[in-house]
Amino acid sequence: MAMRTARATLFGAALAATGGMLARAQQVPSFRATIDVVSLNVTVAEGGLGTPRYVPNLKVSDFEVYENGVKQDITVFNGTNAPIALALLMDSSASMESKLQTAQEAAIGFARRLRPQDLAEIIDFDNRTIISQAFTNDAVKLEHAIRQASAGGPTSLYQALYTAIAEFKKLKKVDASPEEPRRQAVVLLSDGEDTTSMFSFDDILDIVKKNETAIYAIGLHSADDASSKGFKKGEFELRQLADQTGGKAFFPQKLGDLTNVYGEISDELSSQYTLGYTSNNQRRDGTWRRVIVRARPGTTARTKQGYFASKN
Repeated sequence: MAMRTARATLFGAALAATGGMLARAQQVPSFRATIDVVSLNVTVAEGGLGTPRYVPNLKVSDFEVYENGVKQDITVFNGTNAPIALALLMDSSASMESKLQTAQEAAIGFARRLRPQDLAEIIDFDNRTIISQAFTNDAVKLEHAIRQASAGGPTSLYQALYTAIAEFKKLKKVDASPEEPRRQAVVLLSDGEDTTSMFSFDDILDIVKKNETAIYAIGLHSADDASSKGFKKGEFELRQLADQTGGKAFFPQKLGDLTNVYGEISDELSSQYTLGYTSNNQRRDGTWRRVIVRARPGTTARTKQGYFASKN
């Protein structure tokens, strides 16, 4: 059943900071809740421009983690793919009318690549935000939810992201997942900037930085709007959301490229490593801690840019 998003005035209470709160007592296979271990999902690739080549079979000795320039001891390492929870956010505002069908078909192909242990939900947004399918592994239900969207209205992109983060928090309370927690990722498709959300870009950026959710943003535009001020602002914001969370932003030049974009996101999510460490800085001061991961020479490692420390 579709349901409307919560009002933005509730977002501060609903989304307390949780960044870096996962741990495992052993290297493999189980996590336990703690405030002392910072958890990182890391993508490692090699090669130059074009489609990345993801690097498999790395060992913990191939990685180095730095927090505010200080090297950290890695205490958690998992080179296998943990289960994942995905939120697929589909812009169905009026400007998407000519693009929506192609976007839907590409998203359906992406949903069909889910593994048995993965879950996905579908969130449709224009001036409203509607959860058209709650978390499931049923590809038929996901496809039906994707197809039922129709274009109309303005764009409440921030509101849709807020809803996705809130739904991840709900899922954690009821999810009978395997011993380790699910990785969380948002795959967001939109063709422009937010126009009607009840809070700002800075609000939503602060929310996503406090959560363990990577954002993969897909920005659609045409030759007519590529040079417009509105699209440039929207593109900047999508890049920021992706960069801060360890995801990636895509701006395909043609609608026909969408299938390849979704395919690259799927490949990346199935090629990630999980690292964890206990910070050498034990101060509970609530400050932002910058995180950098380095992998084997000749490769590039990408993860979230940092986290907020716990605060007494």
